[in-house]
Amino acid sequence: MAMVTNRTALPTREEVPQHLRPEFYSGGMRYLVNGEVCTWKGKGIEVKSPILFHHNEGEGELTLGRIPFLGPAEAEQVLQAAGKAYAAGMGEWPRATVEERLQAMQGFVQRIQPWEEEFSRLEMWEIAKPYAACLDEFRRTVQYIQDSMESLRELEKQGDELEKSGDFLYQVRRFPLGVTLCLGPFNYPLNETMALVIPALLMGNTLIIKAPDRGALCTQPLLEAFAASFPPGVVNILTGDGPTLVTPIMESGQVAVLGFIGSSPVARKIIAGHPAPNRLRTILGLEAKNPAFIFPDADLEHTVKECLNGALEFNGQRCTSLKHIWVHEKAADRFLDDLGRAVGQATCGMPWEEEVLVTPLAEPNKVQWLTHLVEEACSKGARIVNPGGGQSEGNLFYPAVLYPVTEKMKIYHVEQFGPVIPVSPFRDLEELKSYLARSQYGQQASIFTSSAEYAAPLIDILANQVARINLNAQCRRSPDELPFTGRKDSAEGTLSVGDALEAFSLRSLVVANQPGRELFMQVLSSRRSQFLQI
Repeated sequence: MAMVTNRTALPTREEVPQHLRPEFYSGGMRYLVNGEVCTWKGKGIEVKSPILFHHNEGEGELTLGRIPFLGPAEAEQVLQAAGKAYAAGMGEWPRATVEERLQAMQGFVQRIQPWEEEFSRLEMWEIAKPYAACLDEFRRTVQYIQDSMESLRELEKQGDELEKSGDFLYQVRRFPLGVTLCLGPFNYPLNETMALVIPALLMGNTLIIKAPDRGALCTQPLLEAFAASFPPGVVNILTGDGPTLVTPIMESGQVAVLGFIGSSPVARKIIAGHPAPNRLRTILGLEAKNPAFIFPDADLEHTVKECLNGALEFNGQRCTSLKHIWVHEKAADRFLDDLGRAVGQATCGMPWEEEVLVTPLAEPNKVQWLTHLVEEACSKGARIVNPGGGQSEGNLFYPAVLYPVTEKMKIYHVEQFGPVIPVSPFRDLEELKSYLARSQYGQQASIFTSSAEYAAPLIDILANQVARINLNAQCRRSPDELPFTGRKDSAEGTLSVGDALEAFSLRSLVVANQPGRELFMQVLSSRRSQFLQI
């Protein structure tokens, strides 16, 4: 196997830019319960960076800080706090007006903004995400909050309207569902977690947030902002072993909503722990195996660029990444040559480097897992297209383009969530139709062609298999106003600015036909009801 040409040796500390050099974060041993940021004096979890350093003795790990290893007692503590704050819908937060919630959220935004650089530096070291992408994640989250607030204002205007249906006069408003458990992912520990937290909060629910195992330290500086912005018990934040904390919380039966971004097997286990799952609202963002379909007439230069970024941005550690490329056999040789060359020119290195695409992997044993997938595929007939693909150095795995990938290989079926790009050839739509019908995933797909003759029939096939079809573009989540969901094992519920507010709430209505019309108008004119008013 040839060596990669852009290999970056393990860095020394002196190579890190001065303003990004790591410092031990001493504020990590804390958690939030009932409006109080508590210091934990018990067992802690050492947070180590996936970025390994070179020194005279070899490779060295860097300890970034420690977070609490909380247990069932703390899980019970936050459950009681969230339940008390909700108070069967009679608590201060669920009964707050929309304007009161918006003011509290605006205060939260103002309090977190000074922490942009601190968060981004910690996140870079904790999960090896490029520093520029960390800054972007923070800013995008702030924008998401502001957009959600504006969407709630529009939703409230709709609720102010009286409506008629025949002899019936009625008013509809949205109300919270109850105690909400939110579990976000390691790859976007702020943005994806907040995509659950913000709409749930704005709609009046009370929250228990279990921070991801990796990506918890970088959000610790924000605890005070949560505590200062919302009433006691409305937001509670835990760290520690997932099953140890989540199991008793779910088994209590007090959780009304589960917001979870992760894998479907884990989601099924969590939901199964609830004694009355029929009463549990679930909003789930799960795994995906987003395909790209490339036809002979595609603009090859543009297609390669989109596929490269779509498959390798942040190591392919995004649910929206392109994870399986299908190329028409007539275009396969040209596409593979160009893609292999582009991958060979991509920057693999450290997250503080400019325009870096591939960085060290944060998940334990991920390099070994990807190596297994590559070796298993090669043993069954695939080859590595790009020189040096599949090699590794520390936690840095050099991207590998595999071709031809067939259904007898693991990489054909599993979500790799890393820088391995499987490519399969196809001849006609019947092959693609069969592949899509058998796939367990259904988030997105991309089509690359210049012709409606190719695109139109595939769009009609995909519309019943995935939730979003991208034309001559990689898969992505943005803009946040668009529906973000999936079919099959890829999602349940919709996470986007407007849809998420509805997902974390329920429509209630007051209705009067002729006998109740006079009372309806009396209550309305008295202005004594928070619900019935205009």
